Amino acid sequence: MKKTLYLIPFIAVMLLVWHPSKVKAQGSGIYGSGLKVNLDTTGTKYVRLIFWNQFWTRYVNNNPNTVVNGESVADSWDIGLRRSRMLAYAQISPRFLIMFHLGINNQTFINGGDAGSNGNAFGGNGAGKKPQLFVHDAWTEYAIVQKKLHIGTGLHYWNGISRMSSASTLNFLTIDAPIFNWPLIELSDQFARQFGIYAKGDLGRFNYQVAMNKPFSAPNPISVLNGANAASAPAGLNVARDAANNSWVSSGYFTLQFLDKESSFLPFRVGTYVGTKKVFNIGAGYHIHPNATASTTARDVNGTATAVQRHNMNLFGIDLFLDHPFGGDKNMAITAYSVLYNYDFGTNYLRNVGIMNIASAGGNAQPTIGTGTIFYTQAGFLLPKNTLGKVGRLQPFAAYTYKDFEALQESSSQFDIGANLHLEGHHSKVTLQYSQRPVYGADGRLNPDKKSAGEFILQTMLYF
Repeated sequence: MKKTLYLIPFIAVMLLVWHPSKVKAQGSGIYGSGLKVNLDTTGTKYVRLIFWNQFWTRYVNNNPNTVVNGESVADSWDIGLRRSRMLAYAQISPRFLIMFHLGINNQTFINGGDAGSNGNAFGGNGAGKKPQLFVHDAWTEYAIVQKKLHIGTGLHYWNGISRMSSASTLNFLTIDAPIFNWPLIELSDQFARQFGIYAKGDLGRFNYQVAMNKPFSAPNPISVLNGANAASAPAGLNVARDAANNSWVSSGYFTLQFLDKESSFLPFRVGTYVGTKKVFNIGAGYHIHPNATASTTARDVNGTATAVQRHNMNLFGIDLFLDHPFGGDKNMAITAYSVLYNYDFGTNYLRNVGIMNIASAGGNAQPTIGTGTIFYTQAGFLLPKNTLGKVGRLQPFAAYTYKDFEALQESSSQFDIGANLHLEGHHSKVTLQYSQRPVYGADGRLNPDKKSAGEFILQTMLYF
């Protein structure tokens, strides 16, 4: 695919922009300020709580040679808990903020349970049971100059690279994130978070967030490259993997806002405002981690790695976001987002990911993150207000992904298509989506017998 084609969705988005006007706040008309407890009569001192659950019911057309629960299966059905979380934040003064966010993710009937459970057991300690409740975010923030400069420290989500790298999980346009927007997920981060110091603020229509982070530790590169990953190395050499190091990360994301200004109070970026806000933003970001990965430069006669080369991690993104209502009382809206990632993790770095994959081999895994280029675009259309009467708002959507990884012999294209039924904005929502994915063979080319596979997902979601 010619790189000039990446510009087409960007240009299309810009052609859709027109003059701003005042609109309602994002969210439900009956939700108000949510579960908020004021600590004084002015409302400037308060505590706010948010709770949410997301359940997935799925049909998956599995990759070749898939094994689930010890059996070979071509297709599978399951239901699982994608997310169950609680978030709390408080201000005792506009100068200070404390944030706390915990929960669980990805619990199925067969995995996602307590790390100490016996995977072969049945009963109380069976696989998939009693998942670990863990901290997602915990930080403190100080306003140095109100709105213009805030400094925070802790386990935080003020990420670099792109808008979707700090995506809110409460208001996606599609059913979920594409995952490559979190390129370090559960390796050198803790579910897309790292310990660090961040600064953020608004300077007119320019918004910024920058951070210096200490990544979570990785294994010694020699031991990693002599482990299971070594088998995927071309000629036994040159596969980059996450490696132990003492380097800090520098990251940032910068936005120009041309229409309504978005809130920068919290890092969680909205996926769609469901016809309640006019937004057009251009953004760009980075994530730089020196000596982050390593690859083999020599092996002995037994194939054991004896020397490695370090690689810097240089990850960049540029994106556009449009959310615009139109049609007067019909309150229709278009939402569109496009992002181009250029990722360099080191030689032939590649990582397969399958969201809530219930298979011990195969399943819905696909090449997701790696050294190379990723282009992603999504668009949704909010149908007229009374299309379904009083049932809710219907929002069809589609997404397209192009991935070109150094470690693979062929690039891939894939799509997602579905619709949101907003029963009460994002607070009560049902989503149905079909997702197609590429299937590769061991030679790094698309499998000639089965070049693609897909899955249907029905999500039910509530938050308050």
